[in-house]
Amino acid sequence: MKKLLSIAVILGAMACKSDKKQETTEEEETYTIPADNGSAQKTPLDESIARGKKIYSQLCVTCHLPTGQGIPGTYPPLDGSNWLKEKRTESIRGVKYGMQGPITVNGKEYDNVMTPMGLSDQEVADALNYVMNSWSNKIDDMVTEEEVAAVEKPE
Repeated sequence: MKKLLSIAVILGAMACKSDKKQETTEEEETYTIPADNGSAQKTPLDESIARGKKIYSQLCVTCHLPTGQGIPGTYPPLDGSNWLKEKRTESIRGVKYGMQGPITVNGKEYDNVMTPMGLSDQEVADALNYVMNSWSNKIDDMVTEEEVAAVEKPE
């Protein structure tokens, strides 16, 4: 009889522990951390950068590389580029219409051809917003579709 009583006490204790464990698990499963609504909202610049990243990955990465470092002597770097910072209109024009001829980027000469990619004004703005805010670049002054539309083709 003592054995039977001991077994009953042990089983009862195990059942209590099992119930407590189940309660804890249920509580953990139903508890959710409140969302920070401010962090979920993206700015227009964030949205443009995300679209621009896709364009860069499809069209620009071949010459300027995933790192934005370009190919020395052939394709200029975009990462840390003084051209992007100092020649905004020329940068827009280059992406929109293509460019050829010598340019100096970060003190080094480049003389190659960048063909026009056939991008819409919004796509040009998005691609530029991506490169202007990637790697070591932090040019928060957003390029807009209207700004791109105002840049005329070179003569």
